[in-house]
Amino acid sequence: MIHSQLISRGITDKFVLDAMDKVPRHLFVPLDLQEEAYDDRALPIGENQTISQPYMVALMTELLSLNNNCTVLEIGTGSGYQAAILAHIAFKVYTIERIPTLLQEAEKRFIDLRYNNIFTKLGDGSKGWGEGLLFDRIIITAATPSVPQVIINQLADPGIIVAPVGERYSQSLVIITKDTKKYGNTLNTQYQTPCIFVPLIGKYGWSD
Repeated sequence: MIHSQLISRGITDKFVLDAMDKVPRHLFVPLDLQEEAYDDRALPIGENQTISQPYMVALMTELLSLNNNCTVLEIGTGSGYQAAILAHIAFKVYTIERIPTLLQEAEKRFIDLRYNNIFTKLGDGSKGWGEGLLFDRIIITAATPSVPQVIINQLADPGIIVAPVGERYSQSLVIITKDTKKYGNTLNTQYQTPCIFVPLIGKYGWSD
């Protein structure tokens, strides 16, 4: 997977590649799909949700430009795989999920695999984490019509958001950078690649 799906397609960040190599992806998919866990595609994880293909996980992680001082917010825990990748690189990972069964399963994986820098919450991810916290990086792992202002308000300065933005069934991967020293009060927005994610359901996302 590392060479055929990631390095060959331009993933170069050694920390990302190391995390992708170390996290046992097969433990984040249903038992009957474990033999397909490392295939170059998304897989169903129940509740009409998916685990993203390895390349997309690696690409979004690389675009965050992480270091071991970063505190990261993930919107959409899902199986917990993306959070586990982030936890290998970042200082702390906060992840929020709206579906109780998925969050419970992810939390068990985090305990079993001894990730002690991942913090979880059940709730509406379109509202962000709240509680007055600011995050160096924010990753949204579900399709959103636009990045909600309430989430942008939770981004530190400087900070980076990576998210799939667009229509419900077709999006573009967007990188939003907040850096007042470099861009003033304007957010710098870059479009990376077309993508398709399950929808972000919530007050500031799509209706269920």
